[in-house]
Amino acid sequence: MAAPGGGTIDAPALLAAGQAAFHRGDLAGARDTFRQLAALEGTGAQPWIQLAVACQGLGDAIGEEEAIRGALKRDPTDLVALILSATLLERQDKRHQAANAYGAALAVAPPLDRLHPDLRAALAKAKAYRQRYDADFSAHLDEVLAPHFRDARAADVARFRESIDIMVGRKRRHESQPTHYFVPGLVPIAFFPRERFSWLDAFESATDAIEAEFKAVAAADSGIAPYISYPEGVPLNQWAELNHSRRWSAIHLIEKGRKNEDHAARCPETMALLAAAPQPVQPGRTPGAMFSLLAPATRIPAHTGVSNARLVVHLPLVVPPGCGFRVGNETHEWVRGRGWVFDDTIEHEAWNDSGQLRVVLIFDIWHPDLTAPEREMITAMAGAIDSFVGDAASFGL
Repeated sequence: MAAPGGGTIDAPALLAAGQAAFHRGDLAGARDTFRQLAALEGTGAQPWIQLAVACQGLGDAIGEEEAIRGALKRDPTDLVALILSATLLERQDKRHQAANAYGAALAVAPPLDRLHPDLRAALAKAKAYRQRYDADFSAHLDEVLAPHFRDARAADVARFRESIDIMVGRKRRHESQPTHYFVPGLVPIAFFPRERFSWLDAFESATDAIEAEFKAVAAADSGIAPYISYPEGVPLNQWAELNHSRRWSAIHLIEKGRKNEDHAARCPETMALLAAAPQPVQPGRTPGAMFSLLAPATRIPAHTGVSNARLVVHLPLVVPPGCGFRVGNETHEWVRGRGWVFDDTIEHEAWNDSGQLRVVLIFDIWHPDLTAPEREMITAMAGAIDSFVGDAASFGL
């Protein structure tokens, strides 16, 4: 390996000499040796890290800082170098910089089961330090902003309040993550403003009639199917527990764009209301409408939908206490007869912690921000996909 002034130096011999000096307690000798090794061309971050450790043992803060800077220059994501940087900054009482460095270390650290045992204590310290810092930062922001929140209408600053929660780590950032089809430019909104959907008034007013029609279909016990029904050999991930289970089941009125004539005949008022809703048209895929039945003590795991070109509507019909629904960072309780519209491509989950059945009418609609030409093209796209794959179900959109 080339030396800075020309000639060659035996890097392995230098490394062995530095490690030997370190182990016998000769930190000054180790520092000198590792400094020579780090100065060689083509060396990575490791010699600089070893130099930093030797300097730390000697109380050489200037040398330690220079060595850490040298390591991070060669690899800004080196976990050990980031931890060394954070601990030095903490000793220097540079709180904000230390918090940033600990945060960077946590960001690049592998899962705990893949982390070297020698580093686990350091990562635990990094996590604790960052949590304390974030808690102090959150408390400070809450105190300073409290008068501003008091002077503003809650609805006007709800988005800003959530942005603060995300920034300080109290909540996660959730984006639209459709499994199959994504339309750019559609703002991901967990629960859409109710006033955008005036046609939902008719559904809410007809709650009693819709529930009666549900009971008529359920009493016939025809076509009540598991909501999740994957064939053998398909990776199930979070759906393994509910696959082919009646704990979460459905009575389909319209399934993948096809009307269930038997069920529809028993639900004339519900079908008339659905016909007036802006349901998406994708032959073999949409529209869809069903009664969703969630058994007692059952949880639907967090998941995302297939396409942000359409939204999902819930009209609660039978909602015992202990039932809830989360989309992104927003958690709502169902209230019988009060509908909502949400973007199911944002992570969402539902639960029934009661001892009774929960029933919700579910159907899909076009995303209201799509233009008429865009809707026409999405409808045409469904046919184009089918002409390529031959089977809408095999594509999944």
